[in-house]
Amino acid sequence: MTEIPVIETRRLVLRGPEPEDYPSFKATFASYRSRYMGGPLNAYETWMLYAAEIGHWQIRGFGMWMIHDRATDATYGMAGGWFPALWPEREIAWFIWPDVAGRGIALEAVDAARRHYYEAQGWDGAVSYLDPYDLDSVRLAERLGAVKDREATTIDKDDVVYRHPTPENLRNSQLADGIALEIAHYADPAFTPKGWALD
Repeated sequence: MTEIPVIETRRLVLRGPEPEDYPSFKATFASYRSRYMGGPLNAYETWMLYAAEIGHWQIRGFGMWMIHDRATDATYGMAGGWFPALWPEREIAWFIWPDVAGRGIALEAVDAARRHYYEAQGWDGAVSYLDPYDLDSVRLAERLGAVKDREATTIDKDDVVYRHPTPENLRNSQLADGIALEIAHYADPAFTPKGWALD
């Protein structure tokens, strides 16, 4: 059995998905917010997808973490690695519950997940498969330094591929410093971002 690592960040704890986390997952994938992730899904489809999230860790040795608030243990969404059958490449993926958007949670969680896969598991890169109309996710990918790869194989031709910087290009870079600074801003209670709500 794969032992799922626990990752702690300034505001968050990333832990493996547990049965008690399912209700929020189900509510999100039954909602309009899941329209860019193949949803909305019915109850059976949502249950099957959540079972896949748990099983993915055992099959692949990596997967998606449930994002928890470090202070309250509330769940905020999921972030991590995803590589089901027929995926061309290993993906870094994320989604957060609708009521917590705009607080930098996805940025903080995805940055931590990517660093783990690069540093602890030796990944040499990753992609994110995004719906081109999901502008929040596109902006987040770009803030993480990912760039659109027009030559990469897509999943179903309706998605776009954003390629993340390699570990070498990310290490000790201005980009990494900028991500850390942005996360620190979101962690500051006095910080009130204006404009588009960013995950």
